[in-house]
Amino acid sequence: MKVIGLGPGGRAGLSLGAFEALREYSGESTLFLRTVHHPTVDVLREEGIRFSSFDSVYDSASSIQEVYRTIADILLERARGGYEIAYAVPGHPLVAEKSVELILQDAAAEKIPVEIVPSPSFVDACLEALKLPLDVGLQLVDAQSEPFLVPKPHLPVLIFQVDDRDVASRVKLALLDVYPEDADAFVVKAAGVPRLESVISLPLYKLDRIEYDHLCSVYIPVVPRERRRADWEDFVEVVRRLRAPDGCPWDREQTHKTLRRYLLEETYEAIEAIDHDDMERLCEELGDVLLQVALHSQMASEAGVFDIRDVIEHITEKLIRRHPHVFGDVSVAGAEEVLENWERIKASESGSSARKSVLDGVPKDLPALMKALEVSKRVVRVGFEWERLEDLWAKLHEELGELKQAVDAGETERIHSEIGDLMFTIVNVARWLKVDPEEALRVMVDRFVVRFRYVEEQLLKQGRNVEDASLSELDALWDEAKKTLP
Repeated sequence: MKVIGLGPGGRAGLSLGAFEALREYSGESTLFLRTVHHPTVDVLREEGIRFSSFDSVYDSASSIQEVYRTIADILLERARGGYEIAYAVPGHPLVAEKSVELILQDAAAEKIPVEIVPSPSFVDACLEALKLPLDVGLQLVDAQSEPFLVPKPHLPVLIFQVDDRDVASRVKLALLDVYPEDADAFVVKAAGVPRLESVISLPLYKLDRIEYDHLCSVYIPVVPRERRRADWEDFVEVVRRLRAPDGCPWDREQTHKTLRRYLLEETYEAIEAIDHDDMERLCEELGDVLLQVALHSQMASEAGVFDIRDVIEHITEKLIRRHPHVFGDVSVAGAEEVLENWERIKASESGSSARKSVLDGVPKDLPALMKALEVSKRVVRVGFEWERLEDLWAKLHEELGELKQAVDAGETERIHSEIGDLMFTIVNVARWLKVDPEEALRVMVDRFVVRFRYVEEQLLKQGRNVEDASLSELDALWDEAKKTLP
């Protein structure tokens, strides 16, 4: 089988090799065109070259993907039957031709020989029409792909198959998520076709206000950083620049250990924003947390250990691996079963086999209540658990009694120990009742702070301080705060 490029349009864009191949395979049963809606087809008719086309497939298929698959299947079936055939497509066969991609994939698997006979692509013609050199990093995006792949604004992009205003509108709306509405856009019509070629310059927001046909592409050059929203690459580059030899002296001095406290602080500030349902602040605080991730990754990159891409790769693979009910064929009944699968997969992963205890891997620097809950959960998984909640209540009263005995005896060291036992038991009670003890205590403390400040404010209105009030007065104001405040 030969796959022939018809060039961007017209006789001048058709290579000599392609022209000769088209003449050689002339015939309705030997030469197949993806579509007759292309300027070069007029040249074939003028030369008396006969052909068939797959335009009827476009009319019957439910999607463009089905069109490409059907064409590939028909041609490969004829090739399997030993027929000498040629398939001609607009432009260059290896540039943005999905049907050719499918043919080459299947032909390689079946060892069916395929010869490519090239002509210039629509990309060549568009760049010539725009009078642009080929930019490094030029993005090619199919306007009719599902889903539409939004390009990166810090690189130039050529969007093809923009064949009507509906498609142009869809493209525009997708681009406005990352491009400014007044970004420069160039609509290239009939690139490479003499007397028909034209270039229309317009702002992005007007992209769907002109007419289109099957020979239209849209080119958008690089948008300077100051005119667009920052993206991931911008952020990583800023962090790299901060750590560069001529970057920020403070950032240059930091190490993983000196940044440790900031990772904790920024995380707690994000939690506080969540607690206050302050979405604007949460947006800002999540950025601060992300900065810590990027800084640690940049420092590791400088040491040749890992970089931000490794971080992203590891978490992406982990999420896919631990969610077989989403990315695989595993079925789950609910959230509890998801957690069971998660722990089972986690236990089977590399590194887990080296652990000698079920408690290995519990971070030693977790806040005490969080650490107690994690330890409790882990031992429960291996059967170290009370059979009934009533048994846990009994344990709670037992620990409370032992603490009272230690206090009555004045045994300071034992008091310390018994308070720890009592708190760990309370953590287990919380676990049984599906309450996060860290969260419960934090909310309680916040509530206490609000109420106590109310007491202070009421006394200040009287020209008094807390120290001047009696306990009965403080209790009365406290009860008032409880009734007044949540």
